[in-house]
Amino acid sequence: MTDVADFCRPAEAPGRPVGRIDENRCSVGALLRGDSGVGTASPAQRWLLIEQPGPWGVDALRQSRFDPAVAPLLSHRARVENVRVLLVRRPGDKLTDSRRRWAYVDGRPGQEGLWWSVRSSDAELVEAPWDGSAGDASSGPTYLVCAHGGHDACCALRGRPLAKALAADDVWECSHLGGDRFAANVLVLPHGFYYGQVPGDGADLVAAHAAGRVALPWLRGRSGCPPPVQAAQHVARGELSLLAVDDLPPRGVRRLSAAGAEVERWLVTLAGPDGDVVAEVESRPSEEAVRLTCRATHDAHTHIWNVRLVPAV
Repeated sequence: MTDVADFCRPAEAPGRPVGRIDENRCSVGALLRGDSGVGTASPAQRWLLIEQPGPWGVDALRQSRFDPAVAPLLSHRARVENVRVLLVRRPGDKLTDSRRRWAYVDGRPGQEGLWWSVRSSDAELVEAPWDGSAGDASSGPTYLVCAHGGHDACCALRGRPLAKALAADDVWECSHLGGDRFAANVLVLPHGFYYGQVPGDGADLVAAHAAGRVALPWLRGRSGCPPPVQAAQHVARGELSLLAVDDLPPRGVRRLSAAGAEVERWLVTLAGPDGDVVAEVESRPSEEAVRLTCRATHDAHTHIWNVRLVPAV
């Protein structure tokens, strides 16, 4: 069994004690069970990043220093336009550091980009263009580290130290990314690669993306790709040593089982450098139901993925 002393023990989140890492935390349980984060990246492909220092409640946008009259209007527009809103703050969370920045991010293949702007009021975001036409384009990867202790303690306990240690040019703490038990979680933009259980100072992850590659050991998947595609890409990347960020885009997904079946199967076709790469993908529930977050009130089953590359027809 892993000694809990090996896990990070950072300072408390500002204004919101989150406790310490111990055997009852969801991220410790996931590590001890060997939970895989493969296939768990978010379906989002476009984001709105809003610099908002200070503590965040469970609902970060509405329970922060963001204008409470503007929050529901912004949330409505984001739902209509299928844009995910994330609050961000610089590691260390100093209110005096804020420049009221915001960014639009497009992670769709072939349209990737991130553009930073500055707002004079929160209300401006409701009418601002979310298309990359405003602001200055970012030239390199942006790293968001989930540090949302108000949502799950593990996110702060593991995320805040990583955000401080991550040696990259553009690093932010962010609100809830999902997959709390895989903390520390990192989202690399604009491509939208989700990582979990990132160890140490994240140096290997940063080095990989600086070279235009993914860091496969901690990769959960690319946002926007269906979970079966994420699972197929992960296995194919490992077996074929195709680690460039744009390698193995999906060409097709065919369901081989009834929707909602206990065991689901798909045939996933990816575009490889020498022709199609085809994978048979299977998902089944874990035998054991467990608490998937620190705040969970009931147990749930995880997805177990099995992937086998097969000859292209």
